[in-house]
Amino acid sequence: MEQEYLIDLLYVVAFLFGGMAMAGGPVIISKLLAPRTLQPQTRSIYECGMPPIGEAWIRFGVVYYLYALIFLAFAVDILFLLPVALIYAGETILGSNLLDFIVIFLFIDTLALAVVYAWKKGVFKWERKIYSTHQ
Repeated sequence: MEQEYLIDLLYVVAFLFGGMAMAGGPVIISKLLAPRTLQPQTRSIYECGMPPIGEAWIRFGVVYYLYALIFLAFAVDILFLLPVALIYAGETILGSNLLDFIVIFLFIDTLALAVVYAWKKGVFKWERKIYSTHQ
């Protein structure tokens, strides 16, 4: 019993050191391989190596955020549908699974209604809007 405990403890310690190496390894490697001298562009606000152009406070169209939200909503919905599809792949629709089929159909129907609603609101129209810089 004592030997099994020590082997289990050895596994835990090995995984602990392995996790620390996976987390700290890239940091140490980047410190060793990174250049030591800084270019003047890297001292700027954005640190991307290019000098900034224009003001930092500009308007972005809300269309980008709407696309992102719709994508996120459908990604989460697909995430919910994947386990259902895997569970009911081998079973029949008739019989006791009819209620489950109706629930899944209503879920997908709600997704379709969300697409129709977004379409009616004009979310999928990508119109370029020009804002004036003077307020």
